[in-house]
Amino acid sequence: MNDILRQMQQATAAAVLRGPGTTSTELRRAVAEGAPPEELRALVDKIRLHAYRVTDEDLASLRGRYTEDQLFEIVVAAAIGVAEGQLRAGMRALEEA
Repeated sequence: MNDILRQMQQATAAAVLRGPGTTSTELRRAVAEGAPPEELRALVDKIRLHAYRVTDEDLASLRGRYTEDQLFEIVVAAAIGVAEGQLRAGMRALEEA
């Protein structure tokens, strides 16, 4: 990956996981790593395995505990975690080829 793309990827991940937000950086990092609190496990696992299957009902069950902004941050953190994992796997495959 060229340096500019790497810098953009790192800046995006840093903003999502360590930047200001309505959720704690610890929560966002745990979600990105696939180790969320138990009440978020089903949503995060679904995002990690089958993101296209996430429905309004998946989020509705969490709205009593989390605001819309917090749910957005959680979903984006999970997606960033998946993307980074896939990027690392792809880069390893290219290096091994």
